[in-house]
This record gives sequence, C-alpha cells and structure tokens, in this order.
Amino acid sequence: MAVTVLGIAIFVLLVLRVPVAFAILGPCVAYLIATGQSLELGLRTTINGIDSWPLLAVPLFVLLGVIANRAGIAERLFDFALALLGRVRGGMAYVNVGSSVGFSWMSGSALADAAALGAIQVPAMRRQGYPLNFSVGLTGASTLISPVMPPSIPAVVFASVAAVSTGALFAASVIPAFMIAAGLLVYVAIWCRRQTFLKAGRFDGRLVLRTGTRALAPGVTPVLIIGGILGGFVTPTEAAGVGCLYLLVLGFCYRTVTLRQLPSILREAAATSAAIMLIIGSTSLLGWILARQRIPALVAEWMTGLTDNPLVFLILVNVILILLGAVMEPTSALVLSVPILLPVATQFGVDPVHFGVIVVLNLMIGLLTPPIGPVAYVLSSVTRIPVGTVFRGLLPFLIPLVVVLLVITFVPAVALWLPGLLKP
Repeated sequence: MAVTVLGIAIFVLLVLRVPVAFAILGPCVAYLIATGQSLELGLRTTINGIDSWPLLAVPLFVLLGVIANRAGIAERLFDFALALLGRVRGGMAYVNVGSSVGFSWMSGSALADAAALGAIQVPAMRRQGYPLNFSVGLTGASTLISPVMPPSIPAVVFASVAAVSTGALFAASVIPAFMIAAGLLVYVAIWCRRQTFLKAGRFDGRLVLRTGTRALAPGVTPVLIIGGILGGFVTPTEAAGVGCLYLLVLGFCYRTVTLRQLPSILREAAATSAAIMLIIGSTSLLGWILARQRIPALVAEWMTGLTDNPLVFLILVNVILILLGAVMEPTSALVLSVPILLPVATQFGVDPVHFGVIVVLNLMIGLLTPPIGPVAYVLSSVTRIPVGTVFRGLLPFLIPLVVVLLVITFVPAVALWLPGLLKP
C-alpha cells in the first residue's frame, strides 16, 4: 500500500509538471516521515547515490557537449558532410545522419545534438524542398546516435549504478550506435526512391577540401577521447577533461569562444550537471525505499515465475523500459529500473554490459515519444515548429530504431564483440 501511494504521488506530480527530481524527492521524504525513518538517513542515501567515481565524468562530458556546441563544431561537420555528399540524390537527408554521427563523438547527449544541429539541419532541408515532417523527424531520430555512441552520458550513469566498467560499456555501444545510423540511412534510401522532386547536386572537390580542412581539427576529438579510453591510456573522467581542454583551445583559435563567454559556458554545464545529479540522488532514495519494501525481489519472483526463457525476459524488459521511458525522464528511469532489473537479468544469464546497451537504447527511444519526449520539445524550441508536428514527424522513424533494438537484444555478439576484442 505504501509503495502504491508513493507511486501515485510521484505520477501526479509529474503530470503537474513538477521538476522530476522534486516529484520523486517530495513523496520519498513524506514516506520517511510517515514510516518513522530518519531524515538524516534519507539525506545520506541521496548523497551516497551521487558519491561515485564514475559519475565524476558526467559533468565533464556535459561540459564537453556545451563547448562543442558553442565552438561551432556542429556547423563545421555539417558543412563538410554536405560538400562530401552533395552529388548524392537526397544527399541532404544523408548529411543529416552523417553530421549527427560526427557530432556524437563529442556530445554524449541527444538534447545537445538537437540544440546544436536541429537549428541547422531542419532549415537547410526545408530550403531544398524536403517535407516538414520528414525533416524534423529525421533530425530528431538521428539525435539518438549521441547518447548511444561514446562518450555516452547515459552509459556513464549505467556503469556507476550497475558497477560495470565504463570503458567496456563504451566499447559495447560503438557498433549499436553505427547500426542506428545505418538503420536511418536505409530508411532514407527507401524514402528517397519514391520522391521525384529530389535532384543530385554538383560535386565540388575544392569545396570538399576546404570544408574538410575546417573539420579536420574537430575530427581529432574522438581519437583523443575514445582512443584514450579504449586504449587504456586514460580513464573516462580524464578523457573528458582532455576533450574539454582541446575543444576549448579550438574555440579560442576559431574565435567562436572568448574568455567573456566562459562563465556562461560553465553555468550552462553546471546547471545541466546539477539537474542530472539531483535526479540520480532522488532516485537513489526511491530505490532504497523500493528495496526496503522488497519490490526488486517481488519483480524477480514474478518474472522468473512467468518464464524461464532469457529471450522472453528480454522482450518483457524492452516493453517495460519503452513504456517507462515514455513517461519518465531517462536518467531517473535508468537509475530506478537498473537496480530492480539487473539482478533478474543476471539470473537469466544476460551479460551486464549487453544489458546496459539494451537499457540505454530503450530509454533513449523514450526521448522521442510523447508525453515527455524531451528531444521533441528541444527541436520545437530551436525551429519554432509546433511540438505536435515534431511528434508526428518522429513517429515513422521509430520503426528502424525498434528494429535495431530487437537485433541488439537477440544477438548479444553485436554489443559484446568489440569489448571482447579489446579485453587484454
């Protein structure tokens, strides 16, 4: 009964648009008071939830995305991809996905991708006659590459909560991220074949050389970050620090970042990081309450009693996580669901790293689905397109994303091959 009342209270507060962290924290504090628990215990549990070495990388990766955005890196990558694919029929659509792949190596956040590239990609596609729904839908769907591709902020959070190697989870995410890009490209190719208005552009080798030169220095960033982590030269936290310093130097050299802008850059990164950490802390307290009420054990008993087939279990997990991601902010959904579902997954013999990739991709799909759909709201803000139109544009692109999710779910080798290859 206590957990039911707690869940209803959280749901009502979320519907009333109370910030996620406070919508969770308020009912949890009320539970502590009602059950005679110490508020000091609640405070300690909340703080312990964010007192984690892997989580130290989160603010730095957030800062990395902010600097990349402010330094104009997205625009340079977009210009190079456009020059490279200019002669391809429907090239602008392919450029949309390609520039998101390039920016994903520096961002780690779908919202950063939507804010940085959305304002560039959607107007550019509209000027070339692409339908509004297709333009905004493809732009929103391609933002999911960033939170899956390393350096992925959700992967860092999962690694901290699940106590798995961040480097192994990063390695496991590379192929799935490229599969998302490939799935979107296949969808684009099929769509383009039916459009008679699309014309191939003119290839200009000098333009490719010029834009490629402008994108060369930013292209070193993933080598520093991902190469450093997977090569064992730096920890994820150190790699994020190196990446921030490198992009900051580039911003100064390009004169797109000045010393006067540093305080606003740091404030933006600090505000985003604080929101993430507060959500993690509040959901840690909620997790403690659920554990006290034996909810994880009850869920485990229910699932193991329902089936003894790992594939059926993973199908159930996919359904649960997609529904959870549709109504909850992804970070809070991740921190809340992993302590409950991961022990059950290990009972079914599912590798924790493989499970991490499944969880992240499921919850990131929730970024595109109503009623929460943060990516849709960001795109609506930067493009001034009604959010309902954005959601309608996103709907068809859920098909290739779900197909990729199912392949990753049923073929663990897709995620585990690269970590196994890099294991000493």
